[in-house]
Amino acid sequence: MRLGTRGSALALAQAQLVAQLLQARMGEQGAGGAIEIVPIVTRGDRASAGVEDTAGADKSRWVSELERALLSGAIDAAVHSAKDVPGDLAEGLALVAAPQRAAAEDVLCVGAGVAADLDALPAGARVGTSSVRRVAQLRAAHSELEPLAMHGNVDTRLRKLADGEFDAIVLARAGLQRLGREQTIGAMLDPARFVPAPGQGTLALEARSGDERTRAALTQIGDADTLACLLAERTLSRALGAGCDTPLGAHATLAGEQLQLRAWVGLPDGSAWASDEMSGAASAPEQLGRAVAERLRLVGAEEILQAAHLWGAATGERAHG
Repeated sequence: MRLGTRGSALALAQAQLVAQLLQARMGEQGAGGAIEIVPIVTRGDRASAGVEDTAGADKSRWVSELERALLSGAIDAAVHSAKDVPGDLAEGLALVAAPQRAAAEDVLCVGAGVAADLDALPAGARVGTSSVRRVAQLRAAHSELEPLAMHGNVDTRLRKLADGEFDAIVLARAGLQRLGREQTIGAMLDPARFVPAPGQGTLALEARSGDERTRAALTQIGDADTLACLLAERTLSRALGAGCDTPLGAHATLAGEQLQLRAWVGLPDGSAWASDEMSGAASAPEQLGRAVAERLRLVGAEEILQAAHLWGAATGERAHG
């Protein structure tokens, strides 16, 4: 099986994890076969390297080349960070499985001599992030912070922190775990207050809709609970028309046969926000996602998101994740 992935250190580590799960399952079944990891450069990667301008682009900049490779038969499956996957997939493709979710929380990493406590950061502290959602949540929680745009891979961001470009940075805990960099975490950010991006910490496995052999193999390493949470979060995001530059958090957790879905939307300047939380049957995750989206609309979520879009267009602040 050929697994397509982006070529970043984190993406390759995630694809390797999927390959190991597949190899282990084949070993249990006494089956043979090799797993090949195929790195593919996306438009988002070229933009991060300064080669291409993707201003105004949506999440497809991180997956479209992988989807084309799937449709052409160059790869059998694509391994994505679920938070990068658009609400609408290319025709003929499907998300068929999600392995067990890693930690979904955001974390705070701090520079030398800086307290590892968000609330203890001084006024004017420079906090690096690539996410408009995190900017909105930081400003809503601590109006005197100075969120600053930060780009590059995880190692690049940690190096910028060590070099003193920032007093602190916010990253996804899952990425640090998968890269073996958990020792850099200063503090966990409460997911009830800093609601993660939809799909954060989850790997989404995409394949051709009619490729039953690949679907069967991927389903065997999938986790049904993780997939249910992902579907609830993705449905909410799609119902609100959210994209890569939308200040939206959505986090589902499972308790028995019930899913609990928490969502948050806010203006990037922190001046207005709305949140909601609701439980529903784990067997109907999409229904729960739509219900929470509708409740958020009733308290002005669409107006907040429209204002956030206009704010981003006026300020030129764009983000990812």
